[in-house]
Amino acid sequence: MSQLKKKLKEIIPLFEPNFVEIKELRRLSGGSSNESWLLVLKTNNEDRFLVFRRTPDGKIKDSTVSNFIGINNEAKIMNLAYKHGVPVPKIYHIIDESYGIGKGFFMEYLEGLTVGNRIVRDHSLKDIKATLARQCGEILSMIHQIPIDNLIDIPTSTADNEINKYEEIYFKHDSPIPVFDLAFKWLRKNIPYQDELTLVHGDFRNGNLIIHPKDGISGVLDWEIFHLGDPYEDLSWICVNSWRYNNINLPVGGFGSREDMYIAYEKSSGKKLDRERAKYWEILGTLKWGVMCLNMIEIYRSGFDKSIDRVSIGRRSSETEIDLIRLLLID
Repeated sequence: MSQLKKKLKEIIPLFEPNFVEIKELRRLSGGSSNESWLLVLKTNNEDRFLVFRRTPDGKIKDSTVSNFIGINNEAKIMNLAYKHGVPVPKIYHIIDESYGIGKGFFMEYLEGLTVGNRIVRDHSLKDIKATLARQCGEILSMIHQIPIDNLIDIPTSTADNEINKYEEIYFKHDSPIPVFDLAFKWLRKNIPYQDELTLVHGDFRNGNLIIHPKDGISGVLDWEIFHLGDPYEDLSWICVNSWRYNNINLPVGGFGSREDMYIAYEKSSGKKLDRERAKYWEILGTLKWGVMCLNMIEIYRSGFDKSIDRVSIGRRSSETEIDLIRLLLID
């Protein structure tokens, strides 16, 4: 940390002329690809809170995020979203690897909760929780209406791309899972017609949202796998059961209903949503997460990343088997 702090002291004056010293530097929880650090700065005027987000060595530890667009591009798309009214932290400064601490950027610190299981249970959010699904619909509508004509070198991923990608990863595992096989077969048979491409966040879910007790969603985080794709991918990813944190009857992030989110999206965008198409993407999202969990175990076994988080997440693949059975055979 001492080396990181030393380098940060060199960089911060480039965008904060009143900088005096770093009062606090603390690693924030979460993030399997990138790190986030809380910075409390002493300035000539007042204390200032920032977040420094970086990829330490430029290496991605998870092959399931092969469409990772790079942390500097993440900052640029967040800037674009900010200009179009999407609630995201403001970006202050972007750095390259020349400083010796990896690529990264400095962004605004927004108050609120980000830990998913706390969000669904925290008593301080009881008054705002009923509005969160509606806010999700409105925010996703804003994201999907961001103009894409001038976006260059942005990856595109549609349903068939996603199926091919995750089936290839799944087949590398030597233990077949019958419900996964069934899900892949069903998804291939029922691929919806791709009639539009929009900007897609790619990981819009409870856990990547900053929730404020008074304002609700104050920020959308982790844009590291944004791409062009089907807007239903975002609308359904937040409904995957793993992001409900045991509140199974509140499908939108464990805090709201699908209809509340859909209706708000329709009002904001002027587009009528296809509920069956949304269900298709929820099934695909559930299967994707199951394969991601399997891959966590393989990453641990390979020795590339021996953190206990890999194993603890990996065991959750069995949960997605139950979720897929419910979605394919019961609902």
